[in-house]
Amino acid sequence: MNRTPAEDRAHWERTADQLLLSVRPYATDDHALIRLPGLPSSSGALSDGLEGFARTFLLAGFRLAGAAGVDPHDLAGWYAAGLAAGTDPKNPGRWPTFAECNQAKVEAASIALALHETRPWIWDRLDDEVRQRVLDWLAPMVGDPMPGNNWIWFQGVTEAFARTVGGDWRQQDLDRVIALTDGWYAGDGWYSDGLTGGERRNFDHYNGWAMHLYPLWFCRILGAAAPSGLLDRYRARLHRFLEDQRLLVGANGSPLVQGRSLTYRHAALAPLWTGALFDATPLAPGETRAIANRMLDHFTDHGATDGAGLLTLGWHRPYRGILQVYSGPASPYWASKGFIGLALPPAHPVWTAEETPLAVEQADFTRVLAGPGWLVSGTAADGVVRVVNHGGDHTDPARPHTDDPCYARFAYSTHTAPETPGDPTAGVGACAGADPLDNAVVLLDGAGRASHRRPATRVSLDGATAVSRSRAHWPQDATWDPFGGPNSRYTLGPWITVGSALRGSVEVRAVRVDPAPGDDPAEHVLRVGGWALAVDRQPTAGATTDSVTDRGSVLG
Repeated sequence: MNRTPAEDRAHWERTADQLLLSVRPYATDDHALIRLPGLPSSSGALSDGLEGFARTFLLAGFRLAGAAGVDPHDLAGWYAAGLAAGTDPKNPGRWPTFAECNQAKVEAASIALALHETRPWIWDRLDDEVRQRVLDWLAPMVGDPMPGNNWIWFQGVTEAFARTVGGDWRQQDLDRVIALTDGWYAGDGWYSDGLTGGERRNFDHYNGWAMHLYPLWFCRILGAAAPSGLLDRYRARLHRFLEDQRLLVGANGSPLVQGRSLTYRHAALAPLWTGALFDATPLAPGETRAIANRMLDHFTDHGATDGAGLLTLGWHRPYRGILQVYSGPASPYWASKGFIGLALPPAHPVWTAEETPLAVEQADFTRVLAGPGWLVSGTAADGVVRVVNHGGDHTDPARPHTDDPCYARFAYSTHTAPETPGDPTAGVGACAGADPLDNAVVLLDGAGRASHRRPATRVSLDGATAVSRSRAHWPQDATWDPFGGPNSRYTLGPWITVGSALRGSVEVRAVRVDPAPGDDPAEHVLRVGGWALAVDRQPTAGATTDSVTDRGSVLG
């Protein structure tokens, strides 16, 4: 869609306003909760209502900050009322405490960020009693032993905000957050979202919309109180990461379809906008806006919002197959992070420079991304970016797991999606992957059941080639843990070594099967799967599965 730079800014502002105004009919009268329609998450309807408030408040925060408080829709007043009501302990519709609902810690970070960005128009104008209630609600974060992943930053940013406004905080908490983050840094701009089995194996969009965003905002909130050199360290890491991320967007505007929480959609823009905001980007201003425009339009043009203007649970249209059990009706509003650019003033170069072509439109490329263990190729002729995955698989390397298709497949792209046959509401999990086929190398046992890959060991990653190894295994009684750790027993089989050579749009795979002692090679059939092509319908019952043309992915 051709727009002038000035029209681009107006388009983003209108889109943000439409999203914010569309949720208001679903708010409680006091604005404390936004209860969007749909099936509740595993945290329950009250948590989902807080999520609706917090995640849209984050969008309102960026909108107000970039407009220097100009507020035709009374965003400041509307959300200030919700803050007062949500923290009132006498209010039956108050927000859940952290003790009552773990998910509230996630939403607290969005509230803290929004309050920081809107301080002159909201925080500074709240009654003293309301300000104290907000701080009382945040206070139990202090000393909380947060999980060892991106959740530590929810503690980091909330305590940083509390510190700047006279609330409770603890230096040991902030020191722990910084130290853990440094331990998860995998080099070349890439973070693992925590460690699994003591290793860096967790690579997905959380690298950008959490592990880079929150550390820089932590420094922004603390200002001069931030530890010496910390801001520069985080800026340098983001600068390096964006050299890679700019390659991971297709000419269609789609980010890579890989990893969990994909329903956050254009939250994938968070690190690009953050790079511009913190002067931590190698991208020209026109390239940053070109990627942002293309990605926003990609989702809005494919039905990301419904007839009521609400973001849906899915990728394009609604589709429960990519969800996790923690996904609720308001979860998609983490897409608010994709609007960080609105916090930049209209005169900033990202809003005034002419757009430039995306990396995949400029020329073909092949890259090695050593952090996540990926080979990446982009082909200008079709605008497709492909990733060959011989790196992290988001699982404990010490024991077998069922294959999560969002992490365990050998390849991902910006134009295709892995098969995600499960439904979290059925107790299975979106990515349970009962029969790995697309971009999978499996052995079929005597009953025709496909083996699973995870965990895989990276053997080599060099130039345009990569090799990994795993032991084939078949689940006996798997139950699903939404965070990637099934508790089950497995039948172990042969070792499978797979090598990939990548050239342009072509990947050549070589497979070696080494039977374990006592294995009969005749018991197994090797099956190598290719890309799952998008379809607009579910597979027909009883359809054959002899080739990838018989099955497809449905993103809605």
